[in-house]
Amino acid sequence: MRTSAALRMFRPTARMLRPIPKEDQAGHTISQRLRKLKQIPAELIPLAVVVGFAVVAAGYSSLRKFTVDKNLRLSRQGPSSRSEH
Repeated sequence: MRTSAALRMFRPTARMLRPIPKEDQAGHTISQRLRKLKQIPAELIPLAVVVGFAVVAAGYSSLRKFTVDKNLRLSRQGPSSRSEH
């Protein structure tokens, strides 16, 4: 009986069966992880700065909108939300 293509996808590949190289196991301490940061290509550092700035700006803008905007509806409105009927 032949296996179907769907079952063949779940077989472990030869790469998965090999032991993990020693250089991939490094990085268990903070100093080892900081040393691995030097392996990041220099071209990605400006991209990380821009994305980081965008995330911080979006968070600041959202929090400011929630605290400053008086027209923002923060609770339910309507006859069903009132406690006195």
